[in-house]
Amino acid sequence: MTAVIGALIATVAECRAVVWDTKVARPADLWLDLSRQSFAPFPDYPFPLWVDVLPFRTRTGIGAVTMGLTAFVDREIQFETSRLPLDALLERVEGLVVYLIEHGRVLKDGDTFGGDANERIAVRYKNSDQFGMPVFFCTDGSS
Repeated sequence: MTAVIGALIATVAECRAVVWDTKVARPADLWLDLSRQSFAPFPDYPFPLWVDVLPFRTRTGIGAVTMGLTAFVDREIQFETSRLPLDALLERVEGLVVYLIEHGRVLKDGDTFGGDANERIAVRYKNSDQFGMPVFFCTDGSS
């Protein structure tokens, strides 16, 4: 579908934007550019066309929440930390987005993921207190 939308944009110059799954809006030129990766192998999907990663502040640090991931795994991601800088937080969330798109809803409530024991991230299934939707609530133990 992403490639087809890209092809339509290429032939309909009047197209200015694409709204994906009623949650994510992208400028047509960005969609046209990234849709060329529609058939790229994992992890090079054009996921920014389908999922937004939005940073926010918490009482003790920062967080990021996704919008659009529900279409793939029936939940969004909400990740909160007081230890990571923003760029590292966004990188972790984006990596998890791509992983879940590829593998499906493989994270179970109570699982952890990450590199080594110092980087393990706990995952809980819950309804977000801030955003009122089902999320994979992730924390690196610092929040």
